[in-house]
Amino acid sequence: MKEAIKEARKAGEKGEVPIGAVLVLNGEIIARAHNLRETEQRSMAHAEMLVIDEACQTLGTWRLEDTELYVTLEPCPMCAGAIVLSRVSKVVFGAHDPKGGCAGTLMNLLTDERFNHQAEVVGDVLADECGRLLSDFFKALRMKKKSQGN
Repeated sequence: MKEAIKEARKAGEKGEVPIGAVLVLNGEIIARAHNLRETEQRSMAHAEMLVIDEACQTLGTWRLEDTELYVTLEPCPMCAGAIVLSRVSKVVFGAHDPKGGCAGTLMNLLTDERFNHQAEVVGDVLADECGRLLSDFFKALRMKKKSQGN
């Protein structure tokens, strides 16, 4: 999770929502990414989507069985869907997302037995640190907008 937090900090430095992710296979990081939605102006440029894509390219397959995804914020519906479809085995996340979390908060797409794949889910890993990155980012953003008179 510490490596995912490093990725989240990179996103924050770029003015992106500070969310980071790493994908691990056999104890080694095979892909890392952070949010690039604003930078690339692509709605799908979430950390999880980017790390899954990088891992698929690295491994030469869309099947990411036996991999573990570490992400600083609970995955949204889009990312949870990509996790299921790419067959990631385990998802470890930091902070819960009360507005869009689909790994247990609003629903749990990752363990829904109606899909042909389920992922093990572990939440609240370094949750305070992950949550603080987000709250500090949004606090600074609000202060910036207020100082600009918006």
